[in-house]
Amino acid sequence: MQQLRLFFIALQFFTRLPIPRWVGFEPAWLHHASRYFPAVGLVVAAIAGGVYAAAALVLPPPVAVLLSTAAGIYATGAFHEDGFADSCDGLGGGHTRERVLEIMKDSRIGAYGAIGIGLMLATKVATLASMPKLAVLGALLAAHPLSRLMACSLIWRMEYARAEGKAKPLAQEMRSGEFAIAALTAVLSAAGSVALGWLPLAALGAGLAGMLLATFWLARKLQQRLGGYTGDCLGAIQQLTEAVFYLGALACMWN
Repeated sequence: MQQLRLFFIALQFFTRLPIPRWVGFEPAWLHHASRYFPAVGLVVAAIAGGVYAAAALVLPPPVAVLLSTAAGIYATGAFHEDGFADSCDGLGGGHTRERVLEIMKDSRIGAYGAIGIGLMLATKVATLASMPKLAVLGALLAAHPLSRLMACSLIWRMEYARAEGKAKPLAQEMRSGEFAIAALTAVLSAAGSVALGWLPLAALGAGLAGMLLATFWLARKLQQRLGGYTGDCLGAIQQLTEAVFYLGALACMWN
């Protein structure tokens, strides 16, 4: 029952979906809810995949993918997209650690953020629209949990860069056992996309390899620029690795 509570706490934190009233809330629960971050991704993938499957019956693939992407953004309240845009603004416009954090905290979106999020969404839509229909479902099922696992890896291995922050209660610490739970969820989702015949194994491998490289690159940059990560950085990792997974998978299938 407590594990179910932690899942619902994570779902409430990362999406705008309602949760049962009996779940309740204790601030300490946030410290251990990050283990279910990939499980939240599985829920978002189900929503996005369901919208795509329904829309693809009556609409061209690009329109179905666009509606699917919009459904995923609505379900999460653009939580991760906002973090990506703020990270683009901060890392692009800040020259010192203090200035980067100050820019990222500003609720306004600058040129770097607007251009970055526009290109990010365009990349995801164009890439998914170029895949076979079943491969789109497989890519969504694998990428959403795996990309959130990449964000969990920052919580697991890096320090939080701010003294205070909205994500700090969730991102303060992550034990190896909790990371293992997160990894198991993501791996089973990815394996399911292959077992169902929706995504070729080689495409999964190519997408995952791209994710790992992108996570290592951005984590190193964050360590150099900030000495750690923030909640916005978690959103940036999730968005970047999700897009990179689609690119890697498509490149494998295209060739």
